[in-house]
Amino acid sequence: MRSEHSPLLRLVGHLAPRWRLVTAAVSCSILNKLFDLAPPALIGLAVDVVVRGQQSVLAGFGAATVAQQLWLLAVLTMLIWSAESLFEYLYDVLWRDLAQSTQHSLRLEAYDHLQQLELAFFERDSSGRLLSILNDDINQLERFLDRGANQILQLITTVLIVGIGMAMVAPQVAIFAYLPIPVILWGSMRFQRKLAPRYKDVRFHAGALSSRLANNLGGMLTIKSFTAEPLELERLTQESQAYRQSNAKAIRLSAAFIPLIRFAILFAFLAILLIGGFQALSGQLEVATYSVLIFITQRLLWPLTSLGRTLDDYQRSMASTQRVLDLIDTPVGISNGAIPLDPQQAKGALRFEGVSFHYPERPVLLDGFDLEIPAGQTIGLVGSTGSGKSTVVKLLLRLYEHQSGRILIDETPIESLNLADLRRCIALVSQEVYLFHGTVAENIGYGQQRCSRAAVIRAAELAEASGFIEALPDGYDTLVGERGQRLSGGQRQRIALARAILKDAPVLILDEATAAVDNDTEAAIQRSLERITRDRTTLVIAHRLSTVRHADQIIVMQNGCIVEQGRHNQLLNNQGVYAHLWHVQAGERTALPEASIAAPNRVEQADNASMHR
Repeated sequence: MRSEHSPLLRLVGHLAPRWRLVTAAVSCSILNKLFDLAPPALIGLAVDVVVRGQQSVLAGFGAATVAQQLWLLAVLTMLIWSAESLFEYLYDVLWRDLAQSTQHSLRLEAYDHLQQLELAFFERDSSGRLLSILNDDINQLERFLDRGANQILQLITTVLIVGIGMAMVAPQVAIFAYLPIPVILWGSMRFQRKLAPRYKDVRFHAGALSSRLANNLGGMLTIKSFTAEPLELERLTQESQAYRQSNAKAIRLSAAFIPLIRFAILFAFLAILLIGGFQALSGQLEVATYSVLIFITQRLLWPLTSLGRTLDDYQRSMASTQRVLDLIDTPVGISNGAIPLDPQQAKGALRFEGVSFHYPERPVLLDGFDLEIPAGQTIGLVGSTGSGKSTVVKLLLRLYEHQSGRILIDETPIESLNLADLRRCIALVSQEVYLFHGTVAENIGYGQQRCSRAAVIRAAELAEASGFIEALPDGYDTLVGERGQRLSGGQRQRIALARAILKDAPVLILDEATAAVDNDTEAAIQRSLERITRDRTTLVIAHRLSTVRHADQIIVMQNGCIVEQGRHNQLLNNQGVYAHLWHVQAGERTALPEASIAAPNRVEQADNASMHR
């Protein structure tokens, strides 16, 4: 969700908790610049001592002789330079500390918020763009806080202090130093307005490039197997070229700024050099004052040449800040309930009452869906692809919100429950097993903060995984690689099952857990299920009907509706959809189009629907 406030104001709001650090950094930047502006005044005092001797300004402070005045100047110079160096060190440390802490907290806040968003958000967005925001954009903001904020502060301090000082000592000459400033500021505003959309475009193309790289690295097996390396190189070339061109447009504009500023500064410097010089020759201006004006004008105007680079950094960082804060401000679509649910006390009875659901911009999938699963029973959920089996699981876990109807666990609507408690009560083993880079033991114990090695080994034994784990080079301490790529599909599946066993939730869901495994692995998982499903509500989603043949009830789904239900033998005797699927998998029949299977069961579907209601 995009906010109407400027990214700078939004950033200031996020810096508010660190106001002490911000105040200290700002103070040190200003004090450093004050001491940095003192040397031109010291030069003026030195000239005044040489020209006027015992009549100089320093003589009024008790330094009667020229030697004493020079020694006083030397002490003042040493003190001022020491103070300038001290505050430069302090502001450097403080701004870097602020930049690092802000980068750290913003990244964590953005990632934490990202974890709260519903699954639909991740299906709409690309992982590459999100990675670009969490990494590149936040790093861009860190670079601005590290350097750019201090430069802006010191520039403002310089203009104010030098401007006031020049107006006090030589107002007639000072006016010529002020003349370019409105031109510079006007030019800066014009450049800023033109640069903002260009850097927004740069960040857009940076996200697209990052997305392309992330997708290609994740799909390297497919790229290689289809010999699509030249195609993907061409696609990446196009994305990289688009990023390069958007950057080039921004650079061409920002690079033109400094030369224009230099000409404005040159006009002011020449005016003061000539007008001040003629006034000094005619006696209207002290030589020492003229010396100070020459040096201080350079101090006033020369930093303005860096304004272009500072504005460049500012616009880059604000474009990045906008993306980061927009991500943080994305509304969470699934609200948290207030009722706690203890996994140790939950029985696991599930009920769907008149549930309707459709994915965004897609037809209705579930329409008045009814299903009751008594606590402790094993239910098989089968049906053709796209019939809504996995959607039932996603709704139960509240990865999506149903549009109407009710879903209850132990007679409590799930939207009323604390979301974390609800998900602690459900252990999911999905078809697409995700293992994190780490050891086998770490992946089995994932999500369980306090689990012993003995508990991990026991879970692996129940999942029939201990045999192959112990045969690995380092046993339970073997690294599985990114996404578990060092293990086979069946090994990853059994580790995922062990992970679910260790969670010890009252509800166990196996979503196509045997779809990608061989017969031996399926038999091992079947043996495991016989032990771990006792006294636990289990929902088994399967294409392989052999996985659910011993379930207490088998639910057959088609087009988001329940068309049959019963035990294995009962459904075979009905000679309906389930029987046909069973015979096809046994090789006794060939598969028919889905419509021809569904048509004979419309009456039965209606009867089942009325029975569930």
